[in-house]
Amino acid sequence: MDKIKVMVVDDSAVVREVVKQVLETDPAIQVIATAMDPLFAMEKMKTQWPDVIVLDIEMPRMDGITFLHKIMAERPTPVVICSTLTEKGAQATMLALAAGATSIITKPKMGVKRFLQEDASNDLIESVKAAARANVRRLVDTTLRPVGAVSPKLNADAILAPPGAAALDQTSEQIVAIGTSTGGTQALEVVLTALPRMCAGIVVVQHMPEMFTEAFAQRLNSLCEIEVLEAKNNDRVIPGRALIAPGGKHMLLKRSGAQYHVEVVEGPLVNRHRPSVDVLFRSVAKFAGKNALGIIMTGMGDDGARGLKEMRDSGAHTLGENEDTCVVYGMPKEAKKLGAVCEEIPLQQIAGRIMNVHAMISGR
Repeated sequence: MDKIKVMVVDDSAVVREVVKQVLETDPAIQVIATAMDPLFAMEKMKTQWPDVIVLDIEMPRMDGITFLHKIMAERPTPVVICSTLTEKGAQATMLALAAGATSIITKPKMGVKRFLQEDASNDLIESVKAAARANVRRLVDTTLRPVGAVSPKLNADAILAPPGAAALDQTSEQIVAIGTSTGGTQALEVVLTALPRMCAGIVVVQHMPEMFTEAFAQRLNSLCEIEVLEAKNNDRVIPGRALIAPGGKHMLLKRSGAQYHVEVVEGPLVNRHRPSVDVLFRSVAKFAGKNALGIIMTGMGDDGARGLKEMRDSGAHTLGENEDTCVVYGMPKEAKKLGAVCEEIPLQQIAGRIMNVHAMISGR
């Protein structure tokens, strides 16, 4: 079996060497070249093109985002972003993900060598393996999708029916739970930007490190008619609002009377992830049951498969993104194998199913 050929592009010689050493501890990976900036990288790529690029953002002569756009326009290649964890970096990383990067590895300003060798070594290896399996053409097609103008949005609280109105009981019963990982940032943009201002309340787990989810939610909020927020403890789940689980914490759905809210909690890794899709889905199965729609989308691994099965067993309707539109057909495949998926559909049809969730639920 051919090894995954990787190029590491980073202006730090220490980072380049450490990343090379970490990746080559896995016999399936070979680092064929390193480069201190994108211009040097492009010269080396004339000789041998990598299967995966591990890319920094802030570099001399050409920044990583410009390089990423150039690569995706000329010869789409899986890219793993390895970025310093700062507020500015978080925004830059969101731009990189929007441009077609498959995933991000966050590195601190201090203690980078120890971090990469110890804390992030498994994540780095798994991210490269997932990137190598990614359908990058699918990513490029998604990122080049034109986005229409977004009409001024109401705050989600403003569209709730007043207390006591029948509409509140009706709409508060509808919950949409979405879980995704590799390729999910682009897939979520496709789904959420297609939704009208009034739709069922949505809770989302996207595998993403701490401090990046806020920038991700802000970007989606700027593109969508619905309100998109990074979830905070006790936030209400209401029509026209999507809550994104914060990186580094688990998010659970809870119910109080006719109202739903989320709990954001600390906790151990579940299926190697925090937030975990399984944690969210299992709470949705418990507190929403047949009044929920569960959706599992592109991603590597099996997080969410068992939780989606619990949702289906509780009476929820469940959807899996089909293989043709997945960047990585891992999570939906594992859920399907468990019998957790009622039906598989293309990414482009998911928003329509969310808009019809009330009809689907009430018609059962």
